[in-house]
Amino acid sequence: MRLPVKRVLPLAALLLLSTGPAYAKDRDERPAAPVTGPAADYPVVVGEPFTIGNTVWTPTDQLNYDAVGYATIGGEELSGITGAHKTLPLPCYVEVTALDTGKTILLRLEKRGPMVNDVLIQLSPMAAAQLGLAPGQHSPVRVRRVNPPEPERSLLRTGKRAPERMETPDGLLKVLRRKLAEQEPLRPSPSTPPAMPKEVSPSVTKTPAPKPDVKTSKPPKTMPTPEPSPVPATPVSVDPDAAIAPLAPVPPAAPKPEAPKPATTEAATTPPSAKGTLVVQVAAFGVEANAKKAAKQLDGNISHSGKYWRVQLGPFANRAQAAPALEKAKSAGYSDARIQSAD
Repeated sequence: MRLPVKRVLPLAALLLLSTGPAYAKDRDERPAAPVTGPAADYPVVVGEPFTIGNTVWTPTDQLNYDAVGYATIGGEELSGITGAHKTLPLPCYVEVTALDTGKTILLRLEKRGPMVNDVLIQLSPMAAAQLGLAPGQHSPVRVRRVNPPEPERSLLRTGKRAPERMETPDGLLKVLRRKLAEQEPLRPSPSTPPAMPKEVSPSVTKTPAPKPDVKTSKPPKTMPTPEPSPVPATPVSVDPDAAIAPLAPVPPAAPKPEAPKPATTEAATTPPSAKGTLVVQVAAFGVEANAKKAAKQLDGNISHSGKYWRVQLGPFANRAQAAPALEKAKSAGYSDARIQSAD
């Protein structure tokens, strides 16, 4: 005897075949959920090298990127608080500091560019307004790659502003401006971050280093004790009243050794003005105009050597005379200044 269940199976299969495509169609028409969280920053694109004029730009995923250059303002192709950069991966996050004011903001790099050699970064109109940059100008800036927390990333991804950073101290701004003045504008800017140690070194070397050297260098030169020696020489000639009268011819012998003593002082005083064997090496510039500007600021002089123009102070006869000039150069922000031979 056959069971009636077998008659139901073909009908169930028919129902499944008729309803299956409809469910699949409805499932395909559902909108995909937007990507949120850290996954929204992936995939990260680095890209291949490219050329602008005679300069080759090679994109690289450099974590400690820190460079100075000039910024321009883009158009509608950049929205929100975003920017365009030639070599950093896309997307990534950077802090941009205006070297004129020290104001710093956080923005998201989303596009490759700008396609000109003398511009480091292009900012969206909203990012430029937050940073306080005037349109139509090349504004000096510092670009430093950072890894902000996810809440700040989320704000930038949705076109909102992240909290502004602390303003950069004046001492560091001077170092960054000098770095910008010394670098070649038509070549890729150095992306290593030596700026932070340079800013710390002047404050460390200002107080202890040069001043003790001046104090310790003066005593040996001002301590010639021959001066007291003429004092006992005179009482020796005065003490003998009668019995030591024959010693009167002896004093002529005493003045004879005194003659070389002033000679030694003269020899000590003449070389400083005549020789001048020491100078203060302030800095070396690749651009002559920058060297002239630094020399005018410090009342120094310029010498040309190979590809560089050197700014120097002096010459000086000794380190004691050169120390104030060295301190003057360091207080002006030239932390690498040093005393060296004029040759």
